Amino acid sequence: MRVVIAEDSVLLREGISRLLADAGCEIVASVPDGPSLVRAVQEHQPDISIVDVRMPPSFQDEGIRAALEIRAENPRSPILVLSQYVEAEYASDLLESGAGSVGYLLKDRVAEVSTFIDGVHQVAQGGTVLDPEVINQLVTHRRRDDPIGTLTPREREVLSLMAEGKTNAAIADTIFVSHGAVEKHVRNIFMKLGLLHGDDANHRRVLAVLSYLRNS
Repeated sequence: MRVVIAEDSVLLREGISRLLADAGCEIVASVPDGPSLVRAVQEHQPDISIVDVRMPPSFQDEGIRAALEIRAENPRSPILVLSQYVEAEYASDLLESGAGSVGYLLKDRVAEVSTFIDGVHQVAQGGTVLDPEVINQLVTHRRRDDPIGTLTPREREVLSLMAEGKTNAAIADTIFVSHGAVEKHVRNIFMKLGLLHGDDANHRRVLAVLSYLRNS
């Protein structure tokens, strides 16, 4: 897997590079700012870009803006954003930029090496991965008129796990139900959110997660 890393902290950038190299990835570029990220992606066309939200010069949203610029050129260019804090609007912006191949994780998650590496692979393979802390905030601050409110508690739990990037099989293992039961819950979620008919199942999962973000 060919990876571009954009992170202004040399220590963290090198740490991520070492973790990924040990996992068999090839680091094709390692850069400290947004413009360098855009150029690196255009040059190398990596399998995934790992991007810090806040980078020079203002340390506001340079990383996410660079990621959105990349996705504007290629909506399927895989992007995994790392953030120091939960900023759900950034996750929403990124999801709106294309169908899948996106992730949003807290930097603390990098220390959980297997979780981090799994997230990298899921995003590179077209999946969507959101940090559990983002999901927790969304659940806590859901509006009363939220259409997600039509879901049962179990369906909301399944949607939350979908937002973390888990497959149906992984969801079944997590909540201790059969694979068929998870498929039924997912179908009900799609039906209640008006997503039962349309594109492929992976795209519908992304749209369901996006609805979850928009209405929280």
